[in-house]
Amino acid sequence: MHYRALGGTGLSVSEIGLGCASWWGQKAFDERQALGLVHAALDLGVTFFDTGAAYSGGEAEPRLGRALKGRSLDQVVVATKAGTFHDGRRVARDFRPAAIEASVERSLRNLGLEALPLLQLHGPAVAELDDGMLAMLEGLKRRGLVRALGANSFDPAVIDHIVGLPQFDVVMVDYNVLRPERASLIAKAAGQGKGVLAGMALAMGHVNRQVLRLRAPRDVWYALRALKNHRADIARGARFGFLGELPGMTASQAALAYVLADANVSCAVVGTTRMAHLVENLDASGKTLAPDVMARIRQAQGLEAGNRT
Repeated sequence: MHYRALGGTGLSVSEIGLGCASWWGQKAFDERQALGLVHAALDLGVTFFDTGAAYSGGEAEPRLGRALKGRSLDQVVVATKAGTFHDGRRVARDFRPAAIEASVERSLRNLGLEALPLLQLHGPAVAELDDGMLAMLEGLKRRGLVRALGANSFDPAVIDHIVGLPQFDVVMVDYNVLRPERASLIAKAAGQGKGVLAGMALAMGHVNRQVLRLRAPRDVWYALRALKNHRADIARGARFGFLGELPGMTASQAALAYVLADANVSCAVVGTTRMAHLVENLDASGKTLAPDVMARIRQAQGLEAGNRT
């Protein structure tokens, strides 16, 4: 596993991190398998784990806490999110400073940590990042409850605003072969000393038509979610089928190699519920794409071959 600096935080992270959310955190997914994936990731050199208070019906955080219990965490960066939560029926939002502070305290209990290596606001609006919010976040750092602050948003305008705020150390954006336009925003963030996390690094498996491979109830769950929320990406992903025909790597590894080709990306975050997929994804660390493959990717993205992505 290769490692990269997380911006100016002083933290180092594995260039591929494990997302602990979605089906992984659901009660329907066997806990022994879920914990086994985290333990295997740790053994294979993963030092970045991403979760959130609202994920998996509120079950992901405590499950990750159980997975990490008793393990050496000296080099591990656990990231969680606040601002959204699961109210028992659906995901809800609450970006009042007091609610964020309470969310942090719950997350610490859920994860079994004394301090959060990274706290990310989960989909904030620009208007919610007011003086009161920023002062509260600074207070969390001063109290030693949070080491680094970040924000996760797939709205470029929000990330662009956050890049200019000194209180934030990290941004998480949706960057993959289907989102090459994020590269300029990533470069701007890195230029301001921010660590950059690539969420949805595998484009939800659309580049290798993973959504059509229904082998278990979890696959149906993911397929229905994709068809509901990402139908256009499923169609766009079909243009990248050639990534599954490259010698020496799988389509998933090629997709990750594309993301990690951007030196401004600190970590590509992927999730999985299968051990074989975990090992396959982590084996992408250090792999590179040949120039002709990158050119073909740019062509599929609809960009001129000379443009940087």
